[in-house]
Amino acid sequence: MTDTNAPKSVTLHDVAREAGVSLITASRAISNPGMVSEKTIARVRLAVEATGYIPNLLAGGLKSRKSLMVAALVPNIAVAQFLPTVKALTDALDAAGYQLILGQTGYDHAREEALLGTMISRRPDGIVVTGLIHSQVSRDRLRRSGIPVVETWDLSDRPVDMAVGFSHVKVGSAVAGFFLGKGWRRLGIATGDDQRASVRREGFLTTVGHDVPTAVVPAPSSLALGRQALADLLAKDPHIEAIFCSSDQLAQGVMVEARARGLRIPEDLAICGFGDADFAAHTDPSLTTVQVDGASIGTLAARLLLDRCRGEAIAQPVIDVGFRIVERAST
Repeated sequence: MTDTNAPKSVTLHDVAREAGVSLITASRAISNPGMVSEKTIARVRLAVEATGYIPNLLAGGLKSRKSLMVAALVPNIAVAQFLPTVKALTDALDAAGYQLILGQTGYDHAREEALLGTMISRRPDGIVVTGLIHSQVSRDRLRRSGIPVVETWDLSDRPVDMAVGFSHVKVGSAVAGFFLGKGWRRLGIATGDDQRASVRREGFLTTVGHDVPTAVVPAPSSLALGRQALADLLAKDPHIEAIFCSSDQLAQGVMVEARARGLRIPEDLAICGFGDADFAAHTDPSLTTVQVDGASIGTLAARLLLDRCRGEAIAQPVIDVGFRIVERAST
């Protein structure tokens, strides 16, 4: 027996009627707002609220072969340096009617490969990855899938598809040159064990011309690990003059441990971080660091994906956003 009292399902036709627009205009206002005016979008949104309409994005995706979903992989959502990228990426995609779904790799290449496999099977309209994809299996699968891919926070002459980032080798080399220019020769490195930090270390050592005391800690880094790293470095060289840290969080821990040991910064020990976290300018002393425009990385990655989704040709598939050393009181 059919329940005649069951509530009637609200359809897009009801929304269009309530808003006083055509069915296609209502559909565009919900699924592709860039095609209609702000005034029309506002009318349709009010109609959606008034009718209680819930868009069936799955059905719409089947018709258009678009999921209106972009998947992104980050090493760890708690790492401060990636947050501006995620926010800018989310905002830019949202403005175009797309939603971002995050996956966390935990700096584990096997986990990254598994997550990419899951993402590919769900057929998102695009995939954004923090760092370069090193698994050949994943690279091949992504290319066969035809899904637009942007690798970020790194650069490659041979990206899977597109890339927005900067050279970690050049970062390490620039910091080494900065230290040497200050006249410091007894140098050290406090670094996480992730791949990008390792590449920055290689660039640093190439410019210095020889190995230096190094303390390696598990990624993601933290204040506690920074304190441990300085203890390890001072055990290797009690007279170390300057330390390059692979993150500002690690540098903050180095600074705390240095103060606890009665070392003056920068008179006894100079410190440089990486990432220009929001606290870096407000530590005591303020922290010299390498600044990367993470928000620009997110915005540019979204632009590349959206252009590809619209079928537009990509004139510049690899974009170098560069970096700069921000000198503060710690050096």
